[in-house]
Amino acid sequence: MQLIVAVIKPFKLDDVREALSELGVSGITVTEVKGFGRQKGHTELYRGAEYVVDFLPKIKLEIAIEEERVEAAIEVISKAAHTGKIGDGKIFVYSLDQAIRIRTGQTGKDAL
Repeated sequence: MQLIVAVIKPFKLDDVREALSELGVSGITVTEVKGFGRQKGHTELYRGAEYVVDFLPKIKLEIAIEEERVEAAIEVISKAAHTGKIGDGKIFVYSLDQAIRIRTGQTGKDAL
């Protein structure tokens, strides 16, 4: 099992969710986060005052998935989240040692 963590632009969430659903991914955890990378924030004007927005709003997706479906999921996320502009996001893949479904006590792939 693997844990895929993807950080994407907020307006791309629906596209990514739909693409993962078509792939057969049954569960996603979504968190609203803030951060910056090469995008480095920007300057905005509010009521005549200029201020710097250092951290930009992003969406963090966490997907526990079977090892054999990881590459397909990465490809689907990459295509759905792609705009071609700076700040499209990142995908990280971690090894997942164990998963347990609390309601039934199922473990491993059965818990996904």
